[in-house]
Amino acid sequence: MEQGESDERAVRRELLEETGLRVIVGHLIGSVLRPAPVGVFDIHDYSCQAIGGVLRAGDDAADVAWVDAETFATLERRSLLTEGLFEALTSWNVLPR
Repeated sequence: MEQGESDERAVRRELLEETGLRVIVGHLIGSVLRPAPVGVFDIHDYSCQAIGGVLRAGDDAADVAWVDAETFATLERRSLLTEGLFEALTSWNVLPR
């Protein structure tokens, strides 16, 4: 987040920068703490609805895709997800259907 930026504004900006998608930001789904070079990152995950743009991987990702539950489970079994992502989404009951 940038100084003085609301969560909603940061989510819209970051998703556009990192995925190419314009979104409507919904409710807070959950939060996680992840180690940072100094201290920790306090990450807040929100429900969003894509309303425009073209899905693409940003400069910090090797790939991006829309996936169903079966494909998501395959990515987890092959250790291709960010560490802790499967557990967080499971605990928040927001896994792909």
